[in-house]
Amino acid sequence: MGSILIEPLTASAFSSFGQVIELAVANHYPINAGMTERYHDLARVELGGVHARPLISIFRGQPYTLPLSLTLVERHPLGSQAFYPLGTASWLVIVAEDDSGTPTRLRAFRPSLGQGVNIAMNTWHGVLTPLEAESDFIVVDRGGDGNNLEEHVFEIPYLVTER
Repeated sequence: MGSILIEPLTASAFSSFGQVIELAVANHYPINAGMTERYHDLARVELGGVHARPLISIFRGQPYTLPLSLTLVERHPLGSQAFYPLGTASWLVIVAEDDSGTPTRLRAFRPSLGQGVNIAMNTWHGVLTPLEAESDFIVVDRGGDGNNLEEHVFEIPYLVTER
């Protein structure tokens, strides 16, 4: 069994998998007569395929415990997928590089409070993984014609652990 050590989520560490969504470094400016601050263009929504359209959903995830036995990753070949937590519970983002259709060199990130991610189109990633409690997330991804889900089941699970 391989192991994956959880690391903090940073924009530079995550850049080859997509974007980190966070207000601290975002371009922002006042709108609505100065009563609202707009944090603008936080991630690149990618939409491919026939009749593609963006979807906005809420996912309610059940908590996992650590160490985590990782048996499955997935990817979306026709669109990006963004996750932004609506609560304060910890969660993990697990991603992998691609080697001729096979996920490899897996990494696990623990976002800080207020961080979300936009996982780039066709990037292998774990399922929604809240840790402490049932948790809600705003999710922006792709709707439209075509198969936008590929799954990979590992013959030997990976063990995701704290540093």
